[in-house]
Amino acid sequence: MQLFYNPNISESIKEVTFDKEESRHIIKVLRMKEGDTIKITNGKGSFFDAEIISANPKGCLVKIISEEVQQPLPYQLHLAVAPTKLNDRYEWFLEKATEIGITEITPIICDHSERKTIKPERYEKILQSAMKQSLKAFLPVLNEAVSFKDFVTSENTSEGLNCIAHCEETDKKSLKSVLLPKKKTTILIGPEGDFSSEEIELAKKVGFIPVTLGESRLRTETAAIVACHSVAFINEI
Repeated sequence: MQLFYNPNISESIKEVTFDKEESRHIIKVLRMKEGDTIKITNGKGSFFDAEIISANPKGCLVKIISEEVQQPLPYQLHLAVAPTKLNDRYEWFLEKATEIGITEITPIICDHSERKTIKPERYEKILQSAMKQSLKAFLPVLNEAVSFKDFVTSENTSEGLNCIAHCEETDKKSLKSVLLPKKKTTILIGPEGDFSSEEIELAKKVGFIPVTLGESRLRTETAAIVACHSVAFINEI
């Protein structure tokens, strides 16, 4: 099944026009025409069946036929992950986390971060593409990049289970031992040089639990995917 994305659809809207990029893909690449039906998601939890009524590659117009509401994930997972030095590694994380199941992502700038800027427009495209490819109806929320300190002291982390995964040889619990199903969970993943000692202490001070993801020393993007899958897995039991 080919899934398309249009954030402007709601139950009250009967017709919608795609942007130029998506319209060209529908009409020029897939060679669809008036009268053909397509499947669309608004990224907010619904699938829509729609009929093409104007096969314009610059603005494809469709009529909504039906809506199917999807259930959200049984958990809320917020991963705060430091941008990687090589941007394609972070994009790989965004893609795979969306496929596995995640609700929110925040890039965090840390003491040891080598990359301190991100490309939010590019990242949004990655998330949208992964959502469509994996046939999901919910688009993960991508937040603006923030400093480590601002993130851990924000109200966003005032409830739920909060963890920081780091490599220092200190007392840590295994992530799988602290995870609970159907729980709002926030996990911090550091940059290539790991979190600084000061960052770890600050996180612990405001209630983050230090955790380990296993015996292996993992790259940032790999650690993020291990954490993401661990949460998804615990919610399948």
